[in-house]
Amino acid sequence: MKTTAIALSALALTISSAVVAVEAEPEAATGFNQRGIAFAPNYMAATANPHATAAAQKILGKGGSAVDAAIAAQMVLTLTEPQSSGIGGGFFMLYWDADKQQLVSLDARETAPQAATPDLFMVDGKPLRWIDAVVGGRAVGVPGVIAGFYEAHQRHGKLPWAALFDDAITLAEQGFSVSPRLAKLLAAEINPGLKRSGPANRYFAPQGQWLKAGDPLKNLALAKTLRMIASNGPDAFYQGELAKQMVQAVNQDPSRPGLLSEADLAGYQPLWRQPLCHPYRQYHVCGMAPPSSGGVAVAQILGLLQPFAIDKMAVNGADFIHYYAQASRIAYADRGHYLTDPDFVPVPVTQLLAPDYLAGRSAAIPKYQDGGVVAHGEFAQNHGDDATVPLPSTSHMVLADADGNLVSLTSSIEMGFGSTVMVGGFLLNNQLTDFSLNPGSAEHPAANRVEGGKRPRSSMAPTIVLDADKEPLLALGSPGGSRIINYVSQVTIGLLDWQLPLDQALALPRVSHRNDYLLLESATALEALAPQMITRGYQVKLAPLNSGVQVIKRVNNGWQGAADPRREGIAAGG
Repeated sequence: MKTTAIALSALALTISSAVVAVEAEPEAATGFNQRGIAFAPNYMAATANPHATAAAQKILGKGGSAVDAAIAAQMVLTLTEPQSSGIGGGFFMLYWDADKQQLVSLDARETAPQAATPDLFMVDGKPLRWIDAVVGGRAVGVPGVIAGFYEAHQRHGKLPWAALFDDAITLAEQGFSVSPRLAKLLAAEINPGLKRSGPANRYFAPQGQWLKAGDPLKNLALAKTLRMIASNGPDAFYQGELAKQMVQAVNQDPSRPGLLSEADLAGYQPLWRQPLCHPYRQYHVCGMAPPSSGGVAVAQILGLLQPFAIDKMAVNGADFIHYYAQASRIAYADRGHYLTDPDFVPVPVTQLLAPDYLAGRSAAIPKYQDGGVVAHGEFAQNHGDDATVPLPSTSHMVLADADGNLVSLTSSIEMGFGSTVMVGGFLLNNQLTDFSLNPGSAEHPAANRVEGGKRPRSSMAPTIVLDADKEPLLALGSPGGSRIINYVSQVTIGLLDWQLPLDQALALPRVSHRNDYLLLESATALEALAPQMITRGYQVKLAPLNSGVQVIKRVNNGWQGAADPRREGIAAGG
């Protein structure tokens, strides 16, 4: 008995020492606040910030479309959630057209300046450290938000363009209270660029101290910018004085000058792309096609899990975690090797989602151990190793209007607070660090290397789920860097396989595996499962995973909506 006790103690010590903390996430966790499920008979909005949800709700109440409401919400988010998204970044949008019974998608992702070359982030033959690359003008891509929204409004807007800016302008001029999340992220100094002298530092640290929760904050420069865009459309952003200011700020950045030109801004075009829909159980899960990797990877994870009776497994139990982690490893292996901008490099989407391919890899899942990385599938393309370090700061919103149209939209400025280059009251993105910092060799270039005019690979995964009759059932998505794929697929499983209520699915402790290690959300029930996963061969790490899923669901008499309790979002309708 004594020998057995000693052996068990030794095993416990081994397990304990095998569970380690992990690197910080793109935006630090700032609390957990369960908000329940909202219901409304006619329309619904769920965004990452109460001010943005209120702006969207107001537009929908005036008879505006889901696209109108999305524009109003994003303008407010530029002001109230500047660390995550804004008019200096880009977005991916899924749109369900109720009249045409059609799903479309819009790519308003940033593009690399035409002068950019694959060695953009190489110095003395070596790639810059990611944390060095993200600060300054070198990382700034051509923003797509304003052009993308104008294009969407031309097709799917109902209210006048200028009317969609009113709430954001009023808040910018009259002021709002700094949220606890924004204050905590400033205090945590997650982006070293904020310490640089310049407009961003003066704005976020007046009198030399970071803003605190509850501080009143105005942004008169942003109000002026929004008034110009409201009056003159995208030309006020992509041409003229504001465009000159952006080019100057980027190219004369004191840390890392960039390559942006006025021609880059004037030539930016959003792209309508065919959405990517894949069957799962009796549903069709639809997402963005490349250059987003989110749609493909979420579809792969679900497709790989299709043969297994997930609904019979304990919710977030050890068996589920095993199968989910293995499916995730395969999807991330393929994502890292093949996913990129299809206008520059062929992407084998059909092969990656082929039933025979998924069935073959799925059949091997029970045999996999966590002793090393899983290999990507072998197709005709032959790329070099990927060296992308995606840790973007992002926001998601979902909206349904009174006509039954749906928007699922994920927007980003990349790293929290972007490049920290601030012009016209808004932050510019550092989205070019979503490219592979190491371009690979001439013989085997990385698929996601930098090229002029190219859109960097993204993990953003706006999703709309259609039911068996191909009618929209759910709209969801999340921020969270490359872990977005895990957050969206896990919540989708919670809603479809386990039929959880919206708030319970959003509160599920998060699981992530990017073909590196098994990451479990700390301070949750998953910590108790860590020893089991270690005995199954996993390298286990713990961290306060910081998803931000927003979701709306069509029900018999209207809409339900909910927001991730890990952030400040709320859902509201009418």
